[in-house]
Amino acid sequence: MGHSLPLSKIMHTGLLLQCRPETTVAEAAARMSEHNVSSILVSDGGNIVGIWTEHDALAVDFSEPERLEQPVSNVMSSPVLTLPHDMEIGEAAMAFRESGKRHFLVVDQSEHPIGIVSQTDMALNQGLEPYLRLREVRAAIPHPPIVVRGELPLSEVARLMHRHHADAVVVDCGPEGLGILTERDIVRLIGRHTSNTHANLLATRPLLTVNENDPLIQARDILLEHRIRHLAVVNDDDEVTGLIGYNDMLSGAEQLYLNDLRQALEQRDEALARSRRTLQLAERVIESSFEGIMITDSNVKIEFVNPAFTYLTGYPPEEAIGKGPDLLSSGRHDSEFYQRMWQSLKTQGYWRGEIWNRRKTGELYLELLTITAITDDEGNTTHYAGLFTDITQNRKNEEQIRQLAYYDALTGVPNRRLLEDRLEHAIRHAHRKNCRLAVLFLDLDHFKRINDTHGHAVGDELLVQFTQRVTRCLREDDTLARLGGDEFIVLLPEVDTVEDVRLVAERLISLNEQPYQIEDASVRVGSSIGVSLYPEDGSTAEELLQGADAAMYRSKREGRNLYRVFNPGTTESA
Repeated sequence: MGHSLPLSKIMHTGLLLQCRPETTVAEAAARMSEHNVSSILVSDGGNIVGIWTEHDALAVDFSEPERLEQPVSNVMSSPVLTLPHDMEIGEAAMAFRESGKRHFLVVDQSEHPIGIVSQTDMALNQGLEPYLRLREVRAAIPHPPIVVRGELPLSEVARLMHRHHADAVVVDCGPEGLGILTERDIVRLIGRHTSNTHANLLATRPLLTVNENDPLIQARDILLEHRIRHLAVVNDDDEVTGLIGYNDMLSGAEQLYLNDLRQALEQRDEALARSRRTLQLAERVIESSFEGIMITDSNVKIEFVNPAFTYLTGYPPEEAIGKGPDLLSSGRHDSEFYQRMWQSLKTQGYWRGEIWNRRKTGELYLELLTITAITDDEGNTTHYAGLFTDITQNRKNEEQIRQLAYYDALTGVPNRRLLEDRLEHAIRHAHRKNCRLAVLFLDLDHFKRINDTHGHAVGDELLVQFTQRVTRCLREDDTLARLGGDEFIVLLPEVDTVEDVRLVAERLISLNEQPYQIEDASVRVGSSIGVSLYPEDGSTAEELLQGADAAMYRSKREGRNLYRVFNPGTTESA
């Protein structure tokens, strides 16, 4: 389930949390809980010497409170495993699977740390949508859930999770129903110096569930909607049969691929055993395949290609047989890429990933390629079989889906979902930097009248031209988002003074002075703006949006085409 993006596109940079070796376990856990991250790096003199993760927290003995005050260096994992920032996601997924680790430190060319990447990041960026839509939840359940009694002490629950390598357990709270206790909960409890209390007092309720017959994509969407990492799986009798998270979805997809690959290898071995002198039977099996198939000898010279190979690459058999696979080389991959590929073939007998190749016409295309080493009875490699599929259009479709999910279809600016994410991030940043941010609520005056007079096509074009004018007035880090209709939000993530915000609001008011030329119509429109400031007018995204909305309505009441700053002391706050 590879992906062509580099790790630098998905790694966490702003959350590269660090502490000193002498920091206590409780202090480290408190910082992780505060920043909602799953790991913290331990640095000494500018050097990263270790890492402490949510899973490591399970080893803390809650029955001995003094353990919470020991230095984090006593329990950290060292050394920290690293991956280069330009490694593709598909290769990184293999590194996670081979190492069994949940976190990697991402480094630049100079080996300096620049980010953290986790198994959850891989699961969210592996392009698993087709698999998730076709498979039911039951296919990804790794094993029955661990269910603990509510009266069980926290120390025993943590030991049980650590022993079974479980990142969550179901807690039976008796008449109060079922709850869940996760690694992240354990970290939060350590940070709060929680004593060895009972599990039922700490479990999260209610227990969110998904039916085992539902498609995996539905489970993924519930996890995203509630911003959680685990769901309980229930059968038709509402009995809990398992727990599922992002990592299980990724593991299930990888296991599905390995099973398919193993089945294909067994079928191929049977065909070769019945006819060692020729590849006639193998040719009959694979000629009808929709996947491109190429078989080479042990010296990597092409011996056979199927019709799908010719269809996808443009090379007929007479032009490919006898040549090397570099016939298709795109020039996009360096020597290290191919060295890693051959190292995997030599050590594991197969390689799978995404690779850019070039058709006979010169056109570049992205393919999902699987190479398998075929051996004789003595274990010597006699052939290599490559199976590939053109996934260029799949990638384009994924980007288009992402565009539809996070951006307004008409204007191309961020929608409410992306705005809320950016606003939450900006609030956290402003809190850390002790600085202001501003939210401006924009509403076009008498926009309905324009639609009624000139038609919706003119109204839509007006919205497009309006967003273009506003965008030219903003800084690179500012965000313009459309909530719907003629309502827009401008997010100014870092502002020095209130006067700076006023200047921006005045500039946004004045940009509508010139009429809009749409088809044969000259259209004039004003805008009413409401402004709210962090931290004066609110500390959450909801409070800031409500404040800006209230101020915008005051500007409409007081004459339109002007701006007002939210004032909690007026009737706006009511």
